[in-house]
Amino acid sequence: FRINAENWKKGFMPCPGEVRLYLPAGGPGVRVDSHMYQGYKVPPTYDSLLAKLIVWGNDREEAIARAKRALSEFVVGDIDTVIPFHQIVLENEYFLRGDVQTNFIPKRILMEE
Repeated sequence: FRINAENWKKGFMPCPGEVRLYLPAGGPGVRVDSHMYQGYKVPPTYDSLLAKLIVWGNDREEAIARAKRALSEFVVGDIDTVIPFHQIVLENEYFLRGDVQTNFIPKRILMEE
């Protein structure tokens, strides 16, 4: 999962600002790659990528469960991120049954909001 400083409800508009609280997810089957730290200032002129959250499991169901847990624990304080967007995707009935095509996001996520 790309954890970006963006407001997904406003067309994934970048949201620069200061990260006042940073608590990355962890635990079994979870990895976070990031340059972020508490006090980091997200600039308005560069890619809004803050971190990459990688999860894995013995099967798809375990990986999804770990992803849900990791996203619920991942805290980036005082700026908008796409974490809530990823959580919505992970709860989507089409995604959960593996019914995903190239138009999944516009058809199954953005149209539902």
